[in-house]
Amino acid sequence: MTFQERPAHFKRLAWTSLAGFLFLAFSGLGTWQLFRLESKLDLIARVESRAYGSPAALPGPPFWAGMSQGLGRDEFEYTRLDLKGRFLDEHTLYSLAVTKLGSGFWVLTPMRTTEGFDVWVNRGFVANRAGQAKPKLLSGNQGGHPVSIVGLLRLSEPEGGFLRTNKPDEGRWYSRDVLAMSASRGLIHSAPYFVDAFEVRNPTLPHSRKSAQTREPEPVPGLTVLQFKNNHLVYALTWYALALMVAAATVWLRLTHKRRAAL
Repeated sequence: MTFQERPAHFKRLAWTSLAGFLFLAFSGLGTWQLFRLESKLDLIARVESRAYGSPAALPGPPFWAGMSQGLGRDEFEYTRLDLKGRFLDEHTLYSLAVTKLGSGFWVLTPMRTTEGFDVWVNRGFVANRAGQAKPKLLSGNQGGHPVSIVGLLRLSEPEGGFLRTNKPDEGRWYSRDVLAMSASRGLIHSAPYFVDAFEVRNPTLPHSRKSAQTREPEPVPGLTVLQFKNNHLVYALTWYALALMVAAATVWLRLTHKRRAAL
C-alpha cells in the first residue's frame, strides 16, 4: 500500500466499521421490537380474558395499598366484576368526557357494596346540553334501592386531564381521580379503583313523578374502549429495513470501488 492509498483505505475501513455497527444496532432494535410484540400480544390476551371472562371477586383492602401506588395494572385493570349494593346518590359527581357519542360527562356515583366498603361506579355517559355546565342529579336514580352492576375494574386517574387539573372545591373533574373524589365526599373506606358499568341488572327503580319530556336522561353505560396501541411489528420491519439498507449501501460502495480500481 502506497502512502497515497492510505487515506482512502482508512476511509473504507471507517465506513465498514460504521456500517457493521449500524447493521447490528438496527437488527438488534428490530429483534427487540419483536420481543415487545410478543409481550404486547400476551398482555392483550390476558386483558381480554379478564374483561370477557367470569366475574371476579372485588379486590378488598389487602390489595388497596399497592393499587393506590399505581401497581397491579397488569393484574387488575379491566377485570370483570359483579357488584351488589346501594348507590349513594347524594355523592354523585360528573367528570368531563369525550366519547363516540360526543362530549359530555361521566356520571360517577359511589356504591356501598355488600362487602362493606365503597366503590365508585362510572354509571355511563350523559351528553352535554347547550348552555349546561353539568347535568342535574338523575331523576331516575336508584334512590338507595339494591342494585347489581356488571362492569370493568379501572385504576384511578390522578391529578386531571390533559392540561387541566381537577378542582374538587369547584366541582370540576377532568379525570376519575378516585382518591380525590372520595376525599371530597368524606368517604373514608373507599376502594382506590372505580368500575366502568356496562350492565345494570334488576334495579328496583322508583316511579319518577316527572314526565318523559322533563326527565333527565339516563347515562349510557358500556362505552369502555378496549384498545391497545400495538405498532411493534411496524417498528420491527422498519428497523430491519434500515439494516438491509445499510448492508446494501456497503455492498454497492465496495463494488463501485472495485470497478474504479479495475479501470
